[in-house]
Amino acid sequence: MFSTKILHQRLAFFTTLRLTINTSIRMIYPFMALFAASLDREIGMISLALAVSMATSAVGPFIAPIADQRGRKVGMLIGMGIFLAGTLPVSIFPNYFTFFLAIMLGNLGNNIFLPAMQAYLGDHSPYEKRGFVMAVTELSWALSFILLVPLAGLLMEWSTWYAPFIALSAAGILMAILLIILIPADHPLEPEPITIFRDIKKVLLYLPAVFGILTGTLFITGNEVVSVVFGVWMQSSFGLQVAALGAASMVIGFAELGGEGLVALITDRLGKERTIGLSLILNALWVIALPWLAKSELGGFIWLFVFYLTFEVAIVSILPLISEITPATRATMMSLFIAALSLGRALGDILAPWLYRSGFLVNAAVCAGLDILALIALSRIKLPGKTT
Repeated sequence: MFSTKILHQRLAFFTTLRLTINTSIRMIYPFMALFAASLDREIGMISLALAVSMATSAVGPFIAPIADQRGRKVGMLIGMGIFLAGTLPVSIFPNYFTFFLAIMLGNLGNNIFLPAMQAYLGDHSPYEKRGFVMAVTELSWALSFILLVPLAGLLMEWSTWYAPFIALSAAGILMAILLIILIPADHPLEPEPITIFRDIKKVLLYLPAVFGILTGTLFITGNEVVSVVFGVWMQSSFGLQVAALGAASMVIGFAELGGEGLVALITDRLGKERTIGLSLILNALWVIALPWLAKSELGGFIWLFVFYLTFEVAIVSILPLISEITPATRATMMSLFIAALSLGRALGDILAPWLYRSGFLVNAAVCAGLDILALIALSRIKLPGKTT
């Protein structure tokens, strides 16, 4: 275990590094129309790039076991290398193909770097304090949306559409060099042969691990079922383009930031399972209260804020829990969990428009139902050495 001082230094470094990766992912959404116009493509072609990038997350678990068998630092460096293999080509040869590649490899690099980093922190922090540790690094997800995505917009306004990729490439190279210098090698004393399928099989045949993956998949699918059509509902209900989406994006960003802050403050004290359970219950109750709470534009934004706040508490609080289910294959477990979250989002993307045909309340009801199913799956998770 690290001393408190070293742990805080590592947390600050990883949070800063993840700002770079997260910005490359999150900046696509608000500037989709700008990228489409600059590349002379339909918006559908940009969304296609996003959909393909989400599918690449399925590759993550086949690479993640390297971090269990060759060290977390190796896994993190592979993730950074893949990320840079995406941002550098579009910086030098800007066109649709390299843009497509940047989005795809950015997501894949993140899905390899993230579980290796989380496994590293899990190795070096006590479980009783891991809620705080994971929450601090997750601040980068919200802060990228609040701080760096607007900066990316300014770079595009002042220069060219691919200027953010040049900046992210430079930042990524710097972060990779600092990763090599600042993070000590952590090779296992007796490295085993790389047997990727063995570790994946080991996780998937362990029931508590399956229930952990199922818990996250269920409630993230529910969140996506609402998120995808919320803007459409706002537009039809209040004549509002959630292009007051600038405002909606800020609401979501601050809700995420608030959720991550709450996790840092309460999850370790209250207990991971209890915090997740309470946030799922509150999210389910809040989502079905939509007809009474969101009767105006202001009410809609308040409803949106609390919906994302309760969801963010659940998704960040489950990370330390998942990290402790299979300590021997921690990176593989985290990678399978993150891949399942991406697939859950993809499922929500498919279900949301179909459900919306019957009205937004149907989406809300399905979200609440999935929250309850996630709560049941959560009750089946047992950690090593615990009987309840």
